Amino acid sequence: MRALFPGSFDPVTQGHQDVLRRAARLFDEVVVCVMSNANKTGRFSVPERLDRLRAAATDLSNVTVDSHTGGLLVDYCDRVGIDVVIRGVRGVPDLDHEMPMARMNHELAGVETFFIAADPALAHISSTLVTTMSQQHRVPD
Repeated sequence: MRALFPGSFDPVTQGHQDVLRRAARLFDEVVVCVMSNANKTGRFSVPERLDRLRAAATDLSNVTVDSHTGGLLVDYCDRVGIDVVIRGVRGVPDLDHEMPMARMNHELAGVETFFIAADPALAHISSTLVTTMSQQHRVPD
């Protein structure tokens, strides 16, 4: 079974890498895909994010990296034949945010959402937090 792990990945965090590694153990193939997020201003270009994702997935033979920055997630799923979307959740606020999208993806295209709970040691990490910290404190990504 093929699964899609979508996100803005701006930047790729240890939490993303953990969810990706765990998903790769559960599915035959995982496509990790850079998607656009209208609510976020990109720090890294899409090619830079793709390069970082490829580096994060070098030891995962069943992971491919792609991007889809125009159109809906379900359009991408339909085009490449994927029926499951993976979402990492850190807590209830993430789940509250993800559930309406999961319902809509199912309603529009029958796409199921598979939630992976964040590793508690990484649950405090978000791309937004990493970006804010690196801008204010020049912390490496």
